[in-house]
Amino acid sequence: MKQHKTPVQFIEVDDEHIGRRIDNFLLNKLKGLPKSHLYLLLRKGEIRVNKKRIKPSYKLQQNDVIRVAPLRLSIEAQPSKPSKELLKKLSNKVLYEDQDLLIINKPVGIAVHGGSGIRLGLIESLRIMRPEAHFLELVHRLDRNTSGCLIIAKKHSILRELHKLLCESKIKKIYTALTLGRWPKKINKVNIALRKNVLRSGERIVKASEQGKAAFTEFKVIQNFAISSLVAVKLYTGRTHQIRVHAQLSGHPIAGDDKYGDRAFNRIMWKRGLRRMFLHARKIKFVLPSGKKISIEAPLGEELEQILKQL
Repeated sequence: MKQHKTPVQFIEVDDEHIGRRIDNFLLNKLKGLPKSHLYLLLRKGEIRVNKKRIKPSYKLQQNDVIRVAPLRLSIEAQPSKPSKELLKKLSNKVLYEDQDLLIINKPVGIAVHGGSGIRLGLIESLRIMRPEAHFLELVHRLDRNTSGCLIIAKKHSILRELHKLLCESKIKKIYTALTLGRWPKKINKVNIALRKNVLRSGERIVKASEQGKAAFTEFKVIQNFAISSLVAVKLYTGRTHQIRVHAQLSGHPIAGDDKYGDRAFNRIMWKRGLRRMFLHARKIKFVLPSGKKISIEAPLGEELEQILKQL
């Protein structure tokens, strides 16, 4: 694979990127640099801000100057090009768009971004699909096997505003899930702190822990079936795998969940045609600081609708 060596680089931070994490900023700037190598350079002090060492989570400030030591970048280490079928699929999944943001009905089976062996994620595909867009960034994430409403910011100023709304729990997110067993018909509130562990393989496992971060989820029955329940899930916090783990801890794991689910239940649902996890981000609702109200719903999808018809 061909490489080229870059000279020492000094990058001045403009107003549009103030508040952005340095790792995300540099991954976009330094094309062909693997994420793992970027983190190594930050740890070694090969990348500094205002002559000081910083962590990957450092948020850029006004007048910051980033010094990047000489690098060897792979010329061919660019994201793979998405297929025409994928680009057409994504263009058909746009639920809402204006000059500031894009809301897409994320298809199941697509990671929201590259990394951990995935060279091409949804955000990389959107950037290729929209070459005229100077800025496209994920506002939040969805698991690879979760479908539904996903917000992408088209301006850094909007990204900051939406992150602030997320931190203040002012973005209402409603999911639809099919779970094992019959929940009580009342609203079921789960308030259990969660802690994320990363295994040597890079796999993320989330467990209940008093030392973890606060996590609050609300489950409300839409319809009970013989051995399962269709529930609406309201998120008050946004921890990794939160809905999946809270459902499991409540004794009602999600159908098709191969990490936190029930094997026997998953086998039954497989025989009925379920080839994915039954978790869908159905609705997202918020009000921007400008006063603009956004309320978007994503249709459930044919595969999940067919499962419900059988039940």
